Amino acid sequence: MLTLLHTAEVHVARFAALRDRLAPGAELAQVVRADWLARARAEGVEAVADEVTAVIRAAKGPVICTCTTLGPVAEAAGASRVDRPMMQRAARLGGPVLLVYTLASTAESSATLLGEYAPDIRTLDLSPLWPLFEAGRGADFAAAIAEGVRAELTRQSAVVVVLAQVSMSDAAPLLAGCGVPVLSAPETALRAGLGL
Repeated sequence: MLTLLHTAEVHVARFAALRDRLAPGAELAQVVRADWLARARAEGVEAVADEVTAVIRAAKGPVICTCTTLGPVAEAAGASRVDRPMMQRAARLGGPVLLVYTLASTAESSATLLGEYAPDIRTLDLSPLWPLFEAGRGADFAAAIAEGVRAELTRQSAVVVVLAQVSMSDAAPLLAGCGVPVLSAPETALRAGLGL
């Protein structure tokens, strides 16, 4: 049994569909705690650390935290971070990495993790787009991310683009043909979690 900790309900269907494609029949337990992200953004991640830790330690089997804001706390409690396999893959491509995020609370966590593997990191803050995700406007959110990334790639060079948050992954297909690989976390993380 693989447990996924989410902070948005929309990710349940995303990961269920991935599981059905990659490993039909694999058992997933999906826990959604949107309140954790809200509190972490308002008060800092330590405000939810004890609750996150308790859920992780009570899980039967491995746990992946799909929220990059909570990633450091979850990893300290024994879970896997959804973004670590993606960051490792990005670093293997060499050269400058463009790290794109849409939630300010994710920026430091993502940059610190990527910095463990890649020495040359450029960042793109698309946090003004986050209200689109919160409003349930997923298609508009993805399209705006893709537009922002394409514009940034005309201003600075990168050998790979990293979409920091799971919520951003629908933008990846829209960036086909942008000239560099575009990485998102869900499939890489689920493959690692299921041992595929």
